[in-house]
Amino acid sequence: MLKNSDLNYGLIARTLHWLTALLILGSYISVYYRQWFTEPRTPVNMAALQLHLSIGISIGVLVLLRVVWKLANKSPHPEPGSSALAQRAARWGHLALYAVLIIMPLTGYMGTGANTNWFFLFEIPKFADTALFKAVVEGWMGLSHAQFEVPIDFIHKKGGATVVWMLIVGHAGAALYHHYALRDRTLIKMTTG
Repeated sequence: MLKNSDLNYGLIARTLHWLTALLILGSYISVYYRQWFTEPRTPVNMAALQLHLSIGISIGVLVLLRVVWKLANKSPHPEPGSSALAQRAARWGHLALYAVLIIMPLTGYMGTGANTNWFFLFEIPKFADTALFKAVVEGWMGLSHAQFEVPIDFIHKKGGATVVWMLIVGHAGAALYHHYALRDRTLIKMTTG
């Protein structure tokens, strides 16, 4: 079934969920590979950067599709016996994940000083070369890219990276808790249905 039902997430929601998870993993692998195992400005270093940028833009697009799909479909019913507090915590946790999954690709794109060669297929200009940057950041805010990049990079590389991992660990931990401790269908809804 493509759409969500009262009992399970549909094929489209499950595919978007797991594809996002794989892309997040790929994003972190590429950036940490670049930092830990390559020399700056070498071809392999730049290829790892381009892979990270390509994956980041893909995550941003995928998350927007997920938001649209989520708004257009009902969600499965909560598990019987689930408390109002647990349901509220799950709702806020999901909202926080969606927020971070929008903020991270956005700040990554806005903060990079390089064009993105999207999976080595075509080029996406860096934010500093766009009309939006020139109108809003340079024109209205009066900032250069170097000035604008400092807080954006802090969000993307420091605070955001930590928050992403905290939310992912919390999300996965909650799913495993539901599956193994509570023995309910929460994890099954997003896997086999």
